[in-house]
Amino acid sequence: MAKTAKATAEKVNGKKMQRADASQPAPAPAPVRRQEDAGASRGGGAEPQKQAQSVEFPEASGKEAAGSPNKLDILLDMSVPVAVSIGQTEIPVRRLLQLGPGSVLKLDKPIDEPADLFLKDAKFAVGDVVVVDGRFAVRIRQIIGADTT
Repeated sequence: MAKTAKATAEKVNGKKMQRADASQPAPAPAPVRRQEDAGASRGGGAEPQKQAQSVEFPEASGKEAAGSPNKLDILLDMSVPVAVSIGQTEIPVRRLLQLGPGSVLKLDKPIDEPADLFLKDAKFAVGDVVVVDGRFAVRIRQIIGADTT
């Protein structure tokens, strides 16, 4: 059956055809036309060019941009997560896998250095770790401005 299919592929309508060879490059595929392109070519003409239009925007005054303070009250009642960092360290994975209850990790900060307070990834303050009612707390030493890193 394989020979019959091969013979049929080589002869079509009594004419001998060239067999596709793997070393010959494949013919380039026909370009894909979008539906809009197909519609334009059926109409017989090119799509009309669109013209850009200029737009003038009114200038905002400072009075309108300020708004009333009551509109920002919703933000003042929102809670944001604050993270406190007392230090860090790097250890090999082998040592990490050996950690268990009672293991101690020595951090890079001395005990008299303040802890760092973060909003997301931005440091905004430093403070001292204290205990209040049996819980850890932080006494703020300094609020860091946007220009300080």
